[in-house]
Order: sequence, then C-alpha cells, then structure tokens
Amino acid sequence: MNREETQGMAFQLIGYAGDAFSHFFQAVSEAKAGNYEKAQQCIAEGRKSMVEAHNAQNDLLAGEAGGEDMVYSIVMVHAQDHLTMALLYERLAQEFVDVYRELNELKRGCKGG
Repeated sequence: MNREETQGMAFQLIGYAGDAFSHFFQAVSEAKAGNYEKAQQCIAEGRKSMVEAHNAQNDLLAGEAGGEDMVYSIVMVHAQDHLTMALLYERLAQEFVDVYRELNELKRGCKGG
C-alpha cells in the first residue's frame, strides 16, 4: 500500500471517528437538557460512525497482516488517536446520559415532595 493509499485510509478513519465523537458529545448536551430520547439517538448515530471507523482500521490491519508494506506517518498516529478518543468518549457519553437522567429525576422528586 503506497503512501497516498495509506493516508487516504487514515483520513477516512479520522473522519468517521470525528463524526462519532461529535455525535457522542451532542448526546451529552441533549441529556443535560433533559432530551434523553434525542441523546440516545445521537449515541446510536455515533455508534454507526464507529463501525465505519473500525472498518477503515480493519482494512489497514488486514493489509499489514497480509504482508503489505505500510507507510507510517503522523497522519496515521493522528487517526489512531481520534479513534481511541472516540471509543473512550462513547463509553463516557452513555454514562453521562444515565447520570443526567438520574440527576434530573432526583431533582424533580425533590421539587415535588
């Protein structure tokens, strides 16, 4: 795989992981505002983007495992960083959605009692 091909795949990975992160970040904002259904929709959309990011990463891994020479660059490191951050934030976003839901329910309970 030549440099252009490798970097093209890295940019795909960056794009999909960036989209996923944006969806997860939006999910937290929606949950904070009390829009839990919208928050879950954002997480679902983010997870779709994560599948695409993983597919791009798997293509790179398969190429190297198949004996192709891979050209490493800062772009590839950056792509892996984006994927790692999106994976981490996916888990955190779901936790934040759950915490905001519980917090808002507790607040409503205190105001009603």
